[in-house]
Amino acid sequence: MSQTTTEKKYETVIGLEVHLQLNTATKIFCGCANVFGRDPNSQTCPVCLGLPGTLPVLNKKALEHAIKVALALNCKVNPYIKFDRKNYFYPDIPKGYQISQFDLPIASDGYLMIPLADGAFKRIGIKRAHLEEDAGKLIHDAHATGSLVDYNRTGTPLIEIVTDPDLRSAQEAFDYLHILKLTLQYLNVSDCDMEKGSLRCDANISIREMGAPNLGTKAEVKNMNSFRAVKLALEFEENRHRTIVESGERIIQETRLWNEEKAMTFAMRSKEEAHDYRYFPEPDLVPFTVDQSVIDHVRQSLPELPQQKLKRLTDQYKISEYDAAVIIQDPDIANFFEECTKHYAETKKICNWINGALFQELNARKMTIKDLKITPQDLTTLIKKVEEGVLNNLTGKDTLKFMIDSGKSTEEIIQEKGLAQESDDSVLEKIVDEIIAANDKVVAQVKEGKDSAIGFLVGQAMRKCQGKGNPKKFGEIIRRRI
Repeated sequence: MSQTTTEKKYETVIGLEVHLQLNTATKIFCGCANVFGRDPNSQTCPVCLGLPGTLPVLNKKALEHAIKVALALNCKVNPYIKFDRKNYFYPDIPKGYQISQFDLPIASDGYLMIPLADGAFKRIGIKRAHLEEDAGKLIHDAHATGSLVDYNRTGTPLIEIVTDPDLRSAQEAFDYLHILKLTLQYLNVSDCDMEKGSLRCDANISIREMGAPNLGTKAEVKNMNSFRAVKLALEFEENRHRTIVESGERIIQETRLWNEEKAMTFAMRSKEEAHDYRYFPEPDLVPFTVDQSVIDHVRQSLPELPQQKLKRLTDQYKISEYDAAVIIQDPDIANFFEECTKHYAETKKICNWINGALFQELNARKMTIKDLKITPQDLTTLIKKVEEGVLNNLTGKDTLKFMIDSGKSTEEIIQEKGLAQESDDSVLEKIVDEIIAANDKVVAQVKEGKDSAIGFLVGQAMRKCQGKGNPKKFGEIIRRRI
């Protein structure tokens, strides 16, 4: 059967589980520092190691962060807080159980809207979000004869965000994760750094005949360390499931790992169900109720979220939705843009410089806007110099690089590097005369009406003046002279 026929016959169903480490100062149930990158096993105590006689105490800030996430994702907040023990024996769980939430998660019945290719939006249901503690980290490649374990991560506060099976493609999953991460970054509850493990994603995928009411047998995919890896793993699984079904075989419910190098998944173990973990109420943490006034206070503290900011930027500053969508991808960039508008009214030109030259510098240097030695006033001064003709676009970009390198102002760089654009018409005309005299054949092409030949002459003139001329003015002089 052809691939096209298969795609028409079967529907892909995807649900995602995102584990988000919360950026509290200390762990969720003890006073150990919640900091990434310290020496192995240097951030542990009897409580997070589960030694006999110790008692956990809930971190208030972790609870507030969880409520903030719940409200931002349009969830119902459960004011009755109860924790449960999730029992399983694995080397990275020193207690032999994990404190989590089972039947009464802190949040449920929410949603997140994701954009579709046709410009519409799709509602992705958030089934639940619950608080729990993170496990330790196994290190498999540091010892020749076995694996090592670092318990520093044990007890780090996590919120697990579980979608309904509403996603229908790997691309939708990718878009959902992107919008979710951006929303969480605006909340400032986590650094969302996948390389550090602050944000991790597991995916459940199955296929079913188009229009069938029941879900197919699912596979859970783990070990994906980027959104791109999630997308590739889901595409691989989608094809694997369809191949199995088309061959008449039965899909096995299992947990699979993504292998980045081989670009494929492989079986890890059979998939556990809730009863396999023998959940029961956590006896060392007394259930309690969160007052509605606390929830209302957290709601009032919510920042402007990405989609709200996008609409406001387009309405307030009259910029395109594309420009606004690029700018809001980083809350600090969005703030930088708005500060720029206080110094310069041409918002489109500000967008062009931020989305162009500034982003190029950020990417090339692998830096954030906070790392750069440049202020909004510095950038707008630079833009004004280009618009006034003191600098052309090329020397303007060079000036930006020098400003970032040195931390000096636009004026200091222009004077120090001698970058000011030559504006004396007599000097420019002399350069043009020399270029025309040296390029008889190109001049003939110009006379024949070939505009590209003018571009060549302008380029030669710019080279002769070491980039300090005005290309537009050079073009005008060349036309007059020829």
